[in-house]
Amino acid sequence: MSEGIYASLAPVYDSFNGELDYSAWADFIEKSINENLGCRAEYILDLACGTGKMTIELAKRGYDMIGVDISSEMLTVARGRAEEAGTDGILWLCQDMTEFELYGTVEATVCCLDAINHLLTEKEVSRCFSLVHNYLVPDGIFIFDINSEYKFENVYGQNDYVFEDEGSLCVWQNDYCDGFCDFYISLFEKNADGSYRRTDSEQSEKMYTAEQIKRLLKENSLELIAVYGDDFCEPTATSERLHFVARAKK
Repeated sequence: MSEGIYASLAPVYDSFNGELDYSAWADFIEKSINENLGCRAEYILDLACGTGKMTIELAKRGYDMIGVDISSEMLTVARGRAEEAGTDGILWLCQDMTEFELYGTVEATVCCLDAINHLLTEKEVSRCFSLVHNYLVPDGIFIFDINSEYKFENVYGQNDYVFEDEGSLCVWQNDYCDGFCDFYISLFEKNADGSYRRTDSEQSEKMYTAEQIKRLLKENSLELIAVYGDDFCEPTATSERLHFVARAKK
């Protein structure tokens, strides 16, 4: 998985995800861990943590956090944010989610914001799941989400989007075909002299069905506990995001 797009998006990434309620998402994560682990987790891995918003939110709740991301630029933003929040005890590791190594086990792993969809083959997803299983304690909890088939077909599709924030503009063009969506992204950032700097990037996501994910979990000894849709409720035909909760069987 390439880090190129995130190097350019890192400074403005959170502005384009401003509608997300990380506190509510963390509430869901915390509740899912407590209900299914049987005790409070001590160590939690945030896999593909990006700029660390979820990592820091969970750290504020008293968990010892590890944040792993392939992008050094994203982690630079995360470290700065953690320092400002007073949560600078987080361990940040610059690693690929299909090749990561930890110093020990964790009670829970979370992977947010459809990072799994950035793995473009089942082999990559399986490798990621295998490593998650390896570093979870027995009966440890794995919580992650994917973009749904509905979102790929109806929200991504062939649609174009423009995101604007103070000093920056992002033009996002989608091309969805045969289970893959290619994103063509142009970022315009304002310079001190009033001119704009343009950065062009390309990225892709693969659509996985819930049945594919369930099979890949099972193949890697991860027992599915539950699947939720948008707002962490029962999934529907129009759910854009599917949240999975699984348990490591050893």
